Amino acid sequence: MFIIRETFTAKPGQASKLAKLFKKGFSSNPNVRIMTDMVANYNTVIVEMQVSSLAEFEQGMEDYKQGKPDPKMSPEVAEEMSKYTEMYVSGKREIYRIQE
Repeated sequence: MFIIRETFTAKPGQASKLAKLFKKGFSSNPNVRIMTDMVANYNTVIVEMQVSSLAEFEQGMEDYKQGKPDPKMSPEVAEEMSKYTEMYVSGKREIYRIQE
């Protein structure tokens, strides 16, 4: 099992909008959590997901690159999600293995 953590620094005034958009976009996936800063850099939004393998994550990334939305996501939400890049300044990805 792996935890994938995507950390975004939102543009000023966009953090709560970005968090709400991610919450809406990933609402059908119980393995995804959306978090915002309490004691961290301002305007931080984190999308954290648990996957069983890196191959699963890579397949999702490949589908995204090819424009294949999550089949559980409505077309309206997929359209909204396509604009998330306008809401942040920078980001990073961290991948952790869960020790069992």
